[in-house]
Amino acid sequence: MSSEKYTTTDRQPVGIHQSDQASSAYQARGVSATKDDVHQAVAGQDKGLFPGAFCKVLADPVGNPYWCAALHADGAGTKASVAYLMYRESGDPSWFAGLAQDALVMNTDDLLCVGAVDNFYLSNTIGRNAQRIDATCLAALIRGYDDLICRLQAAGVNITMTGGETADVGDLARTLICDATVFVRLRRDRVIDAAQIRPGLAIVGLASFGTMRGESRENAGIGSNGLTAARHLLLHPDYRSRYPESFADTMDPSQAYCGRWHLDDPLPGSSLTVGEALLSPTRTYLPVVRDILAADAGKAIAGIIHCTGGGQAKCRDFGRSVRYVKDNLFPAPPLFAAIRDSGQISESELYQVFNMGHRLELYCDPAAVPEIMAVCKQHQLAAREVGHTEQAAEDNEVIICANGATHHYKARGK
Repeated sequence: MSSEKYTTTDRQPVGIHQSDQASSAYQARGVSATKDDVHQAVAGQDKGLFPGAFCKVLADPVGNPYWCAALHADGAGTKASVAYLMYRESGDPSWFAGLAQDALVMNTDDLLCVGAVDNFYLSNTIGRNAQRIDATCLAALIRGYDDLICRLQAAGVNITMTGGETADVGDLARTLICDATVFVRLRRDRVIDAAQIRPGLAIVGLASFGTMRGESRENAGIGSNGLTAARHLLLHPDYRSRYPESFADTMDPSQAYCGRWHLDDPLPGSSLTVGEALLSPTRTYLPVVRDILAADAGKAIAGIIHCTGGGQAKCRDFGRSVRYVKDNLFPAPPLFAAIRDSGQISESELYQVFNMGHRLELYCDPAAVPEIMAVCKQHQLAAREVGHTEQAAEDNEVIICANGATHHYKARGK
């Protein structure tokens, strides 16, 4: 890995500043890669006990001053549209089952970033168009939750299903919305506060792709972010005319399904078809992070970042005056390589929409890296030191060096 240091004056970055992107593969399809408007909308809200933490941390509702809590909501997003396409093409409702894992893990793996790794309480919310999503589809989705809870319990992670809500909202949902809410309590002295990310740390990336312990087949690594861009950049225009209900009627139809792939086409470099790759269930890092935090290396972790909305530029929202240098990323896994090779998205945007190979980052003392790697190896999970942090002159910034180019992402609004 390169040890070169970067300053704002010693090189001119090749990448495009996020704030300069007036048009993009994501924005053209009605989605914001950066969600700057969302951040502005919530800017005045109370930020909880640890204002710089990855998730909002609340006072313990039981009133124990040594404990705290977090309540988190997220979902599978537009990945549900891919499941709908697979269902319509095959007639098999089991394609909806993986959405349960997507919705749950997008919550729990955000919460593990503040140190919560066990004893979660789950409520699920399903909004459907009942004309297109019938009871067999709902049953498959609910079974998905039950199966995942059983698998995590076998791995020593306890999740209690508290119930949920299924609403017929055909006036709002063209197909399906799959969301979840998760609650957890944890000790205050075990909270990981991303505000503590500082210069001089190593960045260890945990792979989003491949097959780790507890998984039965290859994971393409996409998680549940960027699916609007991924499916429209990859999938064939056939789906535009056959399933117009699978994309927004506010979108210019010429932006829908602009790729060359059909769902059952083999994905080059992978054991999966394109459809299977897009629907790879979001991997959970709960068991491996639990073991890392329990080891000596856990004491050396200053922050954990879930590379979801914002991709590899997500980290810029945490810490102060930190330059995040990522110059040893994983080579792009096959699904991300196919998206890049579509030629419809810039390399700079690619890194701020997708995780590109690692969906979780641990920020730690460099001396702790070997033990973290050893724990990951026990879980058969690929990991690597993808970069480091430096002192920034003023605001946070992210520098990504990959494929002979340098991409520079400034702090929001800069």
